[in-house]
Amino acid sequence: MHTQGGRVLNKGYSEGGASYTSKVMKGMVPNSGGPREDIDYNLQTLRERCRMLYMDAPLCASAINTNRTNVVGVGLRLKSTIDREALGMTQEAAEEWQKNTEAEFNLWASRKQACDAIGMNDFYSIQQLCLMSWLMSGDVFAVIKRRKTTKLTPYSLRLHVVEADRVRTPTDGATLTYPSITTGKAENGNMIFDGVEVDVSGAVVAYYIANTYPNEISDLTKTTDFIRVEAYGGESELPNILHVMASERPDQYRGVPYLAQTIKPMLQMRRYTDAEIMAAVVQSFFTAWIKINTGADENPLNEVCGEAGELSHEENEYEMGPGTINFLEPNEDIGVTSPSHPNNGFEAFMRAMCEQVGACLEVPADLLLKSFNSSYSASRAALLEAWKGFKMRRVWLTNDLCKPTYEIWMTEAVARGRISAPGFLTDPIIRQAYLKSEWIGPSQGQLDPTKEVSAAISAIENGLSTREAEAIRLNGSEYSANVDKLTVENEKLKAANGQNAPDLGQQIQNFITKTAEYAAKKEVEEHDNR
Repeated sequence: MHTQGGRVLNKGYSEGGASYTSKVMKGMVPNSGGPREDIDYNLQTLRERCRMLYMDAPLCASAINTNRTNVVGVGLRLKSTIDREALGMTQEAAEEWQKNTEAEFNLWASRKQACDAIGMNDFYSIQQLCLMSWLMSGDVFAVIKRRKTTKLTPYSLRLHVVEADRVRTPTDGATLTYPSITTGKAENGNMIFDGVEVDVSGAVVAYYIANTYPNEISDLTKTTDFIRVEAYGGESELPNILHVMASERPDQYRGVPYLAQTIKPMLQMRRYTDAEIMAAVVQSFFTAWIKINTGADENPLNEVCGEAGELSHEENEYEMGPGTINFLEPNEDIGVTSPSHPNNGFEAFMRAMCEQVGACLEVPADLLLKSFNSSYSASRAALLEAWKGFKMRRVWLTNDLCKPTYEIWMTEAVARGRISAPGFLTDPIIRQAYLKSEWIGPSQGQLDPTKEVSAAISAIENGLSTREAEAIRLNGSEYSANVDKLTVENEKLKAANGQNAPDLGQQIQNFITKTAEYAAKKEVEEHDNR
């Protein structure tokens, strides 16, 4: 915007989204600051509201639980995929090493007393807990601790999950009231941003963990103490604390809750739903109102107030309920509106709102509502779009929690001699080769198994995918394990049916042929229907 001859002229964006003179835009006056002002100062309020909505708004619970079920499910399982060429291993030796390592890791991960510092969850449940806490609070922390080993728990590694509220900037007071100043200065001169200490270059060096929650009133005599936990060990260079979060701005050190952008519409949708439910319930009541000349207290019949009896004895309160009779005082009258319920527009309006909220959360309305009434193509497109977000969050959780934990565990396993990995502790290239892994979680699922299996077979035959990849995608299984089991089963089948029983290759070929025939038949039927 500039002036010419005393007249203001707009150019470029100043005539569009940056205009302050447009009737549409002049009321939109933003006041944006840095990440610490825009995010850190508002985090406690956002966390509390998101948790309230999760506990009291079904759609919010659906959004988070749907992510939990699809991103983690019953747990992300370790699949060791070492770089055998870099390690100079044969295929057989590599498979044997991977199988032994996976079994050894599961010994630690599957027992809650072996991996959880408080003994409440195994590693797979810790994954669920971290994901849900991350989505509700914006981030979550896992502190690395050590315990004495025993015969049944040969590893000292323990994870202690810490909720986001406990990581905050130290204060002198015993309690902390929000909104508060979240920026402080450490004794060494470093800055602390909402519990995260960074050096002059902006790198994270430590975290401050309080032993209480903000405004906790369970024990008023308990003082708040802070513990400084360095981000990485000085000698080992391994993490001392794992921070699970997703960044949305540069120079951001704390995460934003998953539901933050949907708080306003979700709250209004919950209120609207509650109002519709209450209106329908009230309209279903049959309540009689009787006018009398004497006082209600003087009438012995003023006793009927439903099976539960009167809930309130206030003289200015009347109750409605099934088969309730109320006696009015002299000169009192009752006026009741008669709304038309159920509201025919309720479902359409809520569906439209779920589509907008779902677009923000990357959970389509069909999946958010768990209602699949569209065509196969539309439902499949919705699932595919949702799974892009699920896979992305799975990678984030894996990189922030699973892989660092695996590296810390592997270091201890090699140091204790339970796993043989020459060069792991001395050569970073060899270390990286041993640590290569995948974390297998729940598969996408199938709307029409016949079509999707046929597509998988076609992709394999044309070199667009592998049998291992398709086994994981279709049902989360391992192709090599499937082949081993089928080999045993077919040997048993041959023994039961005689030597004329078809072999595994023939069974697969027969299945491919029948699947192709069925898919072609369905395609012709759909074409005829169109």
